[in-house]
Amino acid sequence: MTRHGERLSIGQVAEETALSVHALRFFEREGLFLHPVARTSGGQRVYGRADVEWLQLCNRLRESGMPIAVIREFAGLVRSGPGNEEARLALLRAHEREVEARMAGLAAHLEIIRGKVATYERHVREGTAAGVWAPGDRAGQVTDPA
Repeated sequence: MTRHGERLSIGQVAEETALSVHALRFFEREGLFLHPVARTSGGQRVYGRADVEWLQLCNRLRESGMPIAVIREFAGLVRSGPGNEEARLALLRAHEREVEARMAGLAAHLEIIRGKVATYERHVREGTAAGVWAPGDRAGQVTDPA
């Protein structure tokens, strides 16, 4: 039996976590699991519900831009058990700041894009879109740069 009593195959875990079988093996090789992956007598990997929950967290961290090395460090801290919660918190706070900074940058980009959308919507509505940043425009002839 595995943690929480459920035994899941690598295919089932891949399906539940949206990670490929290759990615699951990579996570194992990189030491990202909290404990060694159990094996059947035939050598097949067996996962538990706790493994799925951990992988879902790791996947969120990875998708939010956390480097594998930092996820490995976080996993090591968790594996070590109680007593290092401040180090875990510091690691997560640093990542939180990085994600917030990227989001702020994306928000600024989005504002520019929204401005361009509004410009094009106005020109399309007014029937003046044909002259907006046409490929043949020469410097000084564009009345409303898109």
